Amino acid sequence: MVEALSCPACGRDLELGDGRLTCRSGHSFDIARAGYVNLMASTARGRHEGDDANMVAARERFLDAEHFAPLAQSLAERAPPGAARVLDAGAGTGYYLREVLDSHEGASGIALDASKSAAQRAARSHPRVGAVVGDIWRGLPIRDASVDVVLNVFAPRNGAEFRRVLQPGGVLLVVTPAAHHLSELTVPPGLLKVDERKGERVRAELSPHFTCVAEEPLEFEMHLGRPDAQALIAMGPSARHLEDGDLEARLAGLSWPLAVSAAVNVWTFRPGRSGEG
Repeated sequence: MVEALSCPACGRDLELGDGRLTCRSGHSFDIARAGYVNLMASTARGRHEGDDANMVAARERFLDAEHFAPLAQSLAERAPPGAARVLDAGAGTGYYLREVLDSHEGASGIALDASKSAAQRAARSHPRVGAVVGDIWRGLPIRDASVDVVLNVFAPRNGAEFRRVLQPGGVLLVVTPAAHHLSELTVPPGLLKVDERKGERVRAELSPHFTCVAEEPLEFEMHLGRPDAQALIAMGPSARHLEDGDLEARLAGLSWPLAVSAAVNVWTFRPGRSGEG
């Protein structure tokens, strides 16, 4: 994993030694006891801090219950055979990356997330995962053309950086919610609704750098108990818009278990704009 990382301060290669990563310019980054390394540029103004510990804990509870297993399996099937290194940009707890690595013997993974709490969990998600704290919005601390697959699941997208770090023949796999994703939990529980023009925005963001070779819908039904629904809401951006106790009140009138529809689009992109050689 280290051979794919670069210094966030100067861009030079990083080397491992004595529990830290160093570059030839003298920059040094300690590996935390929890197993991750913080490569967030210290000089970055207004840098994104990622999800807090409560949101990450809720995500771990929900994903470990395997409610999103069909999505994880779909990603594993779309990652090309022979992929040696996988970057999960916005990895969270490393759940999806773990599934991909389990299906690709010998492949290694980099779980990158802006949240230290997420990186801590991702570091223990799989023996072949290295966890990194970094910001997708800024320059990724990853060497040029050093990864074969980039995963981007319900996370921000940086097309220019994704293309830079991908091998020329690499694959970018993006997952975005469809308009009716988790619709049963929008009212009254209070999940934020998905932008109906999400697909247009994804294409616009990535088209300067990638060609879309597939956009495939994936839908499946989940049967959630009340704790599952609470974790699902608490792990996402909707949690920031609910007051203490508000979620309990909104869930009180529902019947459990609740059938909830998962509806996403799985995009496959290749580097290069349409028509490029």
